[in-house]
Amino acid sequence: MPPAASGAHAAVDEQHGTRNRVARSILDHGPSTAAELAERLALTQAAVRRHLDALVADGMVEARAQRVYGHRGRGRPAKVFALTGSGRDAFDQAYDELAVDALRWIAQAAGGGARGQEAVAAFARARVAAQTERYRERLAQAAPRDRTRVLAEALSEDGYAATARSAPASPGEQLCQHHCPVAHAAERFPQLCEAETEVFSRLLGTHVQRLATLAHGDGVCTTFVPKAPPGAGEDADHTGHPGHLGNAEHAARADHAAHADNTATAHASPTASASTAGRNPA
Repeated sequence: MPPAASGAHAAVDEQHGTRNRVARSILDHGPSTAAELAERLALTQAAVRRHLDALVADGMVEARAQRVYGHRGRGRPAKVFALTGSGRDAFDQAYDELAVDALRWIAQAAGGGARGQEAVAAFARARVAAQTERYRERLAQAAPRDRTRVLAEALSEDGYAATARSAPASPGEQLCQHHCPVAHAAERFPQLCEAETEVFSRLLGTHVQRLATLAHGDGVCTTFVPKAPPGAGEDADHTGHPGHLGNAEHAARADHAAHADNTATAHASPTASASTAGRNPA
């Protein structure tokens, strides 16, 4: 191959490599502005925008208006770039159709209807049981204030590209999963999301609320974790499991569940119905 042709191929490979780094950064960190991508990847914003334009043209990335919490200043909100379903598929080697077919078979074998849906839910809970045990020991060793971060780290090791951050305008944290290997199956079988939410609640020792999911078309799975009152969850029970709280807390949970529908900021029960699981609250 002539030197000129070899150099051209090398330049193309470098372009594709950088483009993949841009897409991977969005996968790992969620919807991002060009400025954020440029800072993370040590590139100029002009270079990032060229790669974003190419990714948008290929259907891998889409531009969205950035969601703003609280008061917004003048001018248009910043534009963020998020992976499309095709973009996530490029990183995901899960056998989606096989998973969907298996779940459909479970539902039909159980008799369909409500029985079938409960059979899928039982499978989903069994699926995450092993995951729960692997995470439980790590969270039991962490201070209560660190548990959301530790859970995010454990999820990231399993391919969920998770992060923990302070929740805007609320006393709590947001657990964000920027990737989900079973997102396509969860579109049809929300029991997968519900079982995962139940696991988060048990591991963190508090009610959590799903604000958004990839399965419902959001750019990231977002779970709100309320801030525990001082001293809550400091002591593990005799099994060493975090989050087993006293009678007063259980009473507060029961009162909370009774009034959740009347409170705009209420934290949803982890056993939300299949019709509402994962959707943004009204």
